[in-house]
Amino acid sequence: LSIKRDDMSGIALTGNKVRKLEFLMAEALEGGYDGVVTCGAVQSNHARATAVAARELGLTPYLVLRSDPEDLDNPEKLSCLANQLVDRMLGSNIVLVPQGGYLERLKPAMDTLIEELKTKHDKKTFLVPVGGSNYVGVWGYIEAFNELLQQNLVENFDDIVFACGSGGTASGLAIANYVCGSPVRIHGVSVSDSQKYFHDHLDKMLQECGLYETGVRASDILDIVDGYKGLGYGLSTDEELELMASISQTSGIIVDPVYSGKAVFGMVSEMKNNPNRFKGKRILFIHTGGLLGLFDNRMDSVLSKSASKVVAWKDGRTQDRQLPA
Repeated sequence: LSIKRDDMSGIALTGNKVRKLEFLMAEALEGGYDGVVTCGAVQSNHARATAVAARELGLTPYLVLRSDPEDLDNPEKLSCLANQLVDRMLGSNIVLVPQGGYLERLKPAMDTLIEELKTKHDKKTFLVPVGGSNYVGVWGYIEAFNELLQQNLVENFDDIVFACGSGGTASGLAIANYVCGSPVRIHGVSVSDSQKYFHDHLDKMLQECGLYETGVRASDILDIVDGYKGLGYGLSTDEELELMASISQTSGIIVDPVYSGKAVFGMVSEMKNNPNRFKGKRILFIHTGGLLGLFDNRMDSVLSKSASKVVAWKDGRTQDRQLPA
């Protein structure tokens, strides 16, 4: 088992998001836009990454975020924890909306915001879809696959595994793997939607790039590992959090609770209980980032019972002094 550290990419620890934004923000600049609007959960890694990229390029960031009733009732009291801290430091313009899906809730809100910014303030605002996962964004991981080939992917690995949240990373890797004739098998561990959702998304990408008409289908080139969403998107079980703490303590690698942590949990389970799912034993895990998702206090209960010991030395006396070991 090896790991590719896409979590160490540029623009404020944005992980895999920066690969898609490289292409999406280029389109925004080329189109002469004043700002960008995107969407996600209230602690969205993608929304935060888009806001960072926007400010670096001189564009105004607008974020449409799914929120709970207490935030909707008191938007001025929105927390400054984790990703929200960065969103607020960047001066992002935030619109909170009720919980709901992309097409039913988030996309209409973004369309309305874009129209009102145009009619009321004469602002031209570029729409970045959820996760940056459209035909332009997919090129981020097509290019990433080219990078992997240069790093001897085919010679050294049989399988690639990663967290699958919006489908952009999965689509890019699967398409590039297919077009290059690579024998590597692609596995996305779902942390949000269903296998059908991700296969439908990839089929749409195949249609847009002209491959669908050749007969290739998403189910032929992408394995979606389902059954590891746990309590749901962005929610964690103690078992998941304990595995994350164990990984940190044994390897020095930190995975997040929303994406890579759940993906590792699913991958390890499948390696133990369903090893035939993988083509071989040489597996490359792509760490797609999400570090800031840890800064919402969810790890407190697990770490209070972990191997990390905390003692207090209140004075200089040596007798009866506890050691943190």
